[in-house]
Order: sequence, then C-alpha cells, then structure tokens
Amino acid sequence: MNQAPISTTTSSATDATDTAAASLSWTEKGTECHALWRSERNAAPPKRVVIADDTLNADSAYRLACEGTGMVWRGDFQNARLLLQAMMRRANAPIKPGKARAKSRAQETTPITPQQAFHLHRQAQSQRARTLSMLLIPLNADRTIPLRRAPDLRQACLEAWGPIEGKTNTVTSLRELLGVVGAHEWHKKGIEVEALGGAPNNRIFPSYGVFSPVRGEYVALVANAPLPADYSLAFDIGVGSGVLSAMLSRRGVKRIIATDNDPRALVCARDNLERLGALPKVQLVQADLFPEGQAPLIVCNPPWVPARANAPIEHAIYDENSHMLRGFLSGVRAHLTTDGQAWLILSDLAEHLGLRTREELLGWIEQAGLTVLGRDDIRPTHAKAMDQEDPLHAARSAEVTSLWRLGIQG
Repeated sequence: MNQAPISTTTSSATDATDTAAASLSWTEKGTECHALWRSERNAAPPKRVVIADDTLNADSAYRLACEGTGMVWRGDFQNARLLLQAMMRRANAPIKPGKARAKSRAQETTPITPQQAFHLHRQAQSQRARTLSMLLIPLNADRTIPLRRAPDLRQACLEAWGPIEGKTNTVTSLRELLGVVGAHEWHKKGIEVEALGGAPNNRIFPSYGVFSPVRGEYVALVANAPLPADYSLAFDIGVGSGVLSAMLSRRGVKRIIATDNDPRALVCARDNLERLGALPKVQLVQADLFPEGQAPLIVCNPPWVPARANAPIEHAIYDENSHMLRGFLSGVRAHLTTDGQAWLILSDLAEHLGLRTREELLGWIEQAGLTVLGRDDIRPTHAKAMDQEDPLHAARSAEVTSLWRLGIQG
C-alpha cells in the first residue's frame, strides 16, 4: 500500500490532566474539522494529526505513531483493525541481534535487579500504549462510526462511557475502542468463579473499568478462611465487581456494607449481586474506604503493586506508595469491633519485585495497633505465573497470595 495524502494540524489541547474537555482539530479537504477527544488513559490528544486510509502501509503507520503523530482513519474499519495488528507485531518484535548483543553485554557488567526489571517493563508498556494509541477512529455524535464495514458499537460505548451528552462528534484511539468492545463481550459472557460454587450461579459479569476476578485464588481464600465468632455484619472495602460480597453472603454473613469510590464499580457490583441473589443482604455505599460505624468482620483486597498507574483503569492493580493499603491498615482499628477480624488479601509479588518488603508490611500492621491472628496462603494458577517468556517471570513464579487475619492489639 502507498501512504495516503495527509493534512496536518495541532490539537487544541495538550494537558493530559484535562482531556475530558479536550478537542481535536484538523484540516481535511480544505475544511477545518473539530471533534471531542476521548481518552480513558487520560492521554493528551496528539499534537500532530494526519488523515489516513487503506493506502497507508504498516511500516509508515508505525513510523508516524512512534513520532507521536495521530492518524484519523477514513478507510475501511476492518482494515484499520488489521493495520493495528500489524503495528502491534512491530511493537512486539524482538530486538535485532546487534542490539541484543549490546544489551547482553551491558547486563553482564550491570545485572538488572527485579525492581529495575519491573520499571523497565512498565516503561515499555507505557511507550507501547502511547504508540499503538495513535490510530484514531471518528465517531458521530450518536456514536455510530462513519466508516465502511464499521460495526454498531453504540451499546458497548453506552456501557463504558455512559449516556450521550451533547451533539459533538468524537475521536478516540482504535486500541481503546477495541478495549470497550472487549469489556462488552466480557460483560455479556461473564467469568466463572469456581469458588462461588456450581454453575450457573457462579458467574461474575465485569463492566468496563472494573477489575475482573480472573484470578480466582483470592476468592478461594475468602471462601475457606475460618469466620470470626460474630459474622452478623461485614464491611467489604473496595467492592469492585461484588465478588467478595457475594462470597461473604454465600458463607452466611447476615449483612454486608460494601464501599467503593468508583461509581462504575458500584453499578457493576449491584448488577452482579442482584444476579446472584445476594443484593438483599448488601448495602452499597460510595466511600473512599470505610463506611460509618463498626463491624466484626472487615474485608479488603487492595491493589497489590505499589506503583503509579499509567491509566485510571489500572488503579485496581497499581497502588502508588501503597496509599490504599496503608489507608486501610491505619483506619481499620477505628471500624473494627473489639473481638473482630480484618481480612487483608494481598499478594507478595511486590516483595519479589523489590517494591515493598515484608518488614514494611509488618511494621504498618503494628503501627496501626493491629496484630496478626493467622494467615492463609495460596499459589497463583494464572497463565502468567507459568510463562517463562514474561519479563517478570522470576517474581511471578515465586508469588504467594495471602489472606491476613488481623485483630486489635490487646
């Protein structure tokens, strides 16, 4: 394919912290065009934009993307998907032999620590996301896509972005749009959570932007941990998809107050709990951490890795400076009854990556006036733990997920 004729312009906003109100402008066939810029990653719109169609080849597209040039697509939608796949292959291509030898020699003289390997991995992920997000798809004000062979994605967009506001056309990256489609499919099919019991009442239907319980081992920990003497009330801190509230309900907890600070998570949890018949027992509350009052059982599954999220959707995985973990530990004593238990579900992956030590964790527990009553451990069974090609394989293969049972110091 030959590269299409292009027109260039500069986007009208460059502040990544204010992309909700950002717009994209470009000149096309002598006409100035404008559209609302949408990025769930909170990425700023590209500073330079070109018009692209089916004549643009993958090498040229990848070069433009690496330069930070956005490509507003005007060709066939399915061809845009194929082009993105070709760009992904280039982004994932192994290092050339000469560069690989140089890298190997450098590693021989300066060994890479697990922490350095993690940060290099995150930098590579971030760069890859920026590059692959340069292929842009226009959407009409009603969220139809004005391209040949474009599917009707209005329902998927409604689930991810909410109701249409205003009558403005939108531009978003094809990569993010396909993420919306993927989330829509997950939401339709659901995820089987073995620890919830037998089918069909063991499926969780995650929503866009809400962490999916694909790692069932942490749910199994909650399913098997010995309940405290009093389990008339439980707080579920960071309810997410609602899977742990559903498990607590299945175990006989009479009343559950579940909190989250993300409205999308609360909607998702309500939907799942209603499907599973647990909603009558659960009160959903929008809160940063704790609801008012005290409970004899408090459960929290915070993000496990103390690192900065590159996008809002990653906040369920990454907890910069262990903010949520430390907030939970420092506040739990005030909300736990005297003989109650706080269940902290946490992987030790951060310890194997050199991002947090076991001594730090135990120190925070002690500083919070808490004591460890017991701990249940389980090994992960997800695919990445077995993938020797994963750059973090050494840490993942040693990972253990634990349920820490905490009580108030006597």
